[in-house]
Parts: sequence; C-alpha cells; structure tokens
Amino acid sequence: QVQPVESGGRLVQAGDSLRLSCVASGRTFSSSTMGWFRQAPGKEREFVAAIGQSGYGTLCTDSVKGRFTISRDNAKNKVYLQMNNLKPEDTGVYYCAARTGIYARAHDSDYDYWGQGTQVTVSS
Repeated sequence: QVQPVESGGRLVQAGDSLRLSCVASGRTFSSSTMGWFRQAPGKEREFVAAIGQSGYGTLCTDSVKGRFTISRDNAKNKVYLQMNNLKPEDTGVYYCAARTGIYARAHDSDYDYWGQGTQVTVSS
C-alpha cells in the first residue's frame, strides 16, 4: 500500500553533492518508516539511512555519517537523501524502501515495499 519510486541518481565526481528523492504513493505514507539502501556490483545490498515517523528519529550507517542526511516531507509523500562529499565507494544502485512503523529501522528484511532503484556513480 506504499509504493516507492526513486529518482535523482547520476554520474558525479568525487567530492560532489547529490540529492535523491523518493515518492511513495499511498495514503499511509505518514504512518511509514522509510529507508535508503544501496548495492554495488558484486556486493550485497547494504543499509544507508532510515527515518521513522515524524519526531521519531533517524539512523545512518557509519560510512556515510556526517555526509548523508535523510529527511521526509509527509505533505508530499516524499523522502530525500542528501549526499555530500561523495566518494567512489558510494557508487551503487540506491533503493528506497517502506514499511508500516514508527521508528527508523536498519535491516532490509524489516521493509515490505521497494522501489526499482536509481544509479549513483561517483568517479575519481
């Protein structure tokens, strides 16, 4: 009942900034926990950041802490991932995910609905 669609991925250079967007269709968006995950070629999908319902906090993985920020706009049914100081190791397909819940969650198994992904490539 919450269907994410990601956008904003592109080729950038190391040190650049980029903002990914995810629009999640459905009338239950404000009651959803939202997350961002990424997958590089030959690697497993990994957690990036998550945000709970308004007022219930965020999580992010150590490798992006201080560089990435997740936010949401319930009026627009959107979640954002602001990525600053991008590094080549940030390259991958970024996925937006959703589940009914209150708090931010860091495991992909906790999420029920997934977008198709958007490619982010960071060159040296």
